[in-house]
Formats: sequence, structure tokens, C-alpha cells
Amino acid sequence: MRYIRYVFSQSDDWPTRHSVLATARRTAALINVLAGDCPEPAEVADVLRAYGETGPIDLTPREVAAMQTAAAQLRQVFAAEHVDGAAATLNRLLRDHTTALRLTSHDRSAPWHPHLDHDDDAPWDQWLLASSCMALTVLVWDRQRPPGRVCASPSCQNVFIAQGSGPERRYCSRRCATRERVAAHRRSRPAEQPGESK
Repeated sequence: MRYIRYVFSQSDDWPTRHSVLATARRTAALINVLAGDCPEPAEVADVLRAYGETGPIDLTPREVAAMQTAAAQLRQVFAAEHVDGAAATLNRLLRDHTTALRLTSHDRSAPWHPHLDHDDDAPWDQWLLASSCMALTVLVWDRQRPPGRVCASPSCQNVFIAQGSGPERRYCSRRCATRERVAAHRRSRPAEQPGESK
């Protein structure tokens, strides 16, 4: 169960840390860290802290395994080629894993904000699905395209949030894009024949 307390003050950056885009980025980061065979609970907790969760985060291996199942379902949104596929996947996840939209302030310890999980102390996997579905749904609504992608590098497969109005990104990072560009360049060069000098 989740027992996170938010400590909020007027100078806090809570609205920035918990914006739709920040929540979507957190979703991608959690999907990526949960993609391994046996992610360590401490690694998952580090990602949660990096995206604004406070208080003690004592995840059990069972909770991490449940979060892995949720992350695998969310990955399908990123794998959708077109907005219709992303929307259909989100509609299914919203129907099967969320409850009615409600506002919460976590007993006045945070600003009022929307939740789709069953209660403030919902299990981590339920919270991950509900909060992620809400953020990704808003991005689909706002941009009318899939909210993110799976990295096109066969050696990576991380997911990422697609941003901006420029050309659509294919890779999760410059490192992956550069690696694939170099590999494509090497493949395009004619192979040296035996006995040819360089």
C-alpha cells in the first residue's frame, strides 16, 4: 500500500513536479526501470524520488512485480503506431484499471489534484496505472498523436515521451540516435575485398 505524505508550502515546486508532462515523463522512466528481469526495489524508489515522491518509499519485491505488470500494460501505449491505437489502449486501461475521477489533497498536505485510483493509499501498481493513464490521456487529447514511442534502436527499447512540434523523434536519446547513425553508415560502405589496402 502507498503511504506517501506530501509536505507542501507556498514556495514548493509541487505544480511543476506533478504537471501532466512531468507525470508522463515519470511514467516513461518507471516503464524503463521496470523492464528488467528483477529490478531492485531501491532502483524503482530512486525513480519515484527523482520525479517528486517524498517520504519513505519502502517497496517490497511483490509490489515491484505488480508494478512490472502495470508497466508492461502501459508500454502498449508507447508501442502504438498511430493515435487511434494509443487511444484504444488507453480506453481499455481506463475501463479496466481506474475508478471515477476525483480530487484529493491527501488530507490537506498537498494542493488539490485529480486521481483515478481507488483511494489515496491505493497499491503502487494501481497508482502507477491510474496516474499514468490520466497523464497520457491528456497528452493524446492535447496533441492528437501518440504520447510517446519505443526507441527505434534494437539494442535499447526504452520508451520516451515525444515532445515538440518538430520532426517526430525515433530514438530515446542522442546516444541511441548517434549509435544507429554510425551503424547505418558502416553498413552503407562497401566491404573491403581481401588484399585491398586501406
